[in-house]
Amino acid sequence: MLAPAINIVIPLYNEEEVFEQLIARLTALIDSFPKSIEVILVDDGSLDKTPKLITELALRDQRFQAIILSRNFGHQIALSAGLEEVNASEGVMVIDGDLQDPPELLSQFYSEFKNGYDVIYGVRSIRRDEGLFKKKTSFYFYRVLRKLTNIDIPMDSGDFCFMSSRVVKVLSSMPEERRFIRGMRAWVGFNQTSVSYNRDERHAGSTKYSIGKMLKLAFDAIYGFSDIPIKLMTRLGLATIIFSFAYLIYSLLKKLFFGGVASGFSGLLFSMILLSGVQLFSLGILGEYIVRTFFQTKLRPLFIVKETIKNKTKLE
Repeated sequence: MLAPAINIVIPLYNEEEVFEQLIARLTALIDSFPKSIEVILVDDGSLDKTPKLITELALRDQRFQAIILSRNFGHQIALSAGLEEVNASEGVMVIDGDLQDPPELLSQFYSEFKNGYDVIYGVRSIRRDEGLFKKKTSFYFYRVLRKLTNIDIPMDSGDFCFMSSRVVKVLSSMPEERRFIRGMRAWVGFNQTSVSYNRDERHAGSTKYSIGKMLKLAFDAIYGFSDIPIKLMTRLGLATIIFSFAYLIYSLLKKLFFGGVASGFSGLLFSMILLSGVQLFSLGILGEYIVRTFFQTKLRPLFIVKETIKNKTKLE
């Protein structure tokens, strides 16, 4: 089979409820699009029938490739596994399997690609998919992240995008163990632009991003692309020293001119708690960088593939 012009990479985790709708829309897109398309479906250790559905589809339709991971490695790693299997001659669209992002937007993405852009990312102008809490946290997350990092990570943009083959090649060569794909995508540079769209509600099933997973992604983004936390430690240490000297001067002046010294158990207890808190906070920040370095130096593979199906053939 000749290499397709475009790959569509889709990480999936427990998406059996939406799988039929997803494939129906992808098949309609493949049939109507003027360029050849091959879809790479990555199962991230699903506990439902998702791996079975992916396997059966890939065995009967060569336009779909299946990658079954040995366990759940996380969304960003599953996406990276799919990107490593890309063989498209022109570019790659990345999309989640819940159909909140419309695959039909490929036409607009591809049009911008032909205009000379290497990265075209979707920007959510309307979000029908989330409650007020998630909308607000997402809104502030992107704005705080932009303040903390030294690269221009687009606001209100997720992993939904189209990238040229050369950008995907660069991303796949980057060895980060704690991956934040949209940050890496911004870091590589090249010509980038956005396409606005309305994000739909989930067609079926429930979100797989718990608050814990969202916090992990946020920490990976901050610690992976910013040195501000380390600089914050320095500033806190400096502020503590200044406060200590100011308190020393105050005590000396009171002793010399008023014949007494500052006293009080409450003040002493407050100072001890403040200093202990600053130290523990600083150690926590330092620990986040150290543990990331520790896991990076192990040089373990990012993921393990249990089974691959390509051109209707199993490759174990």
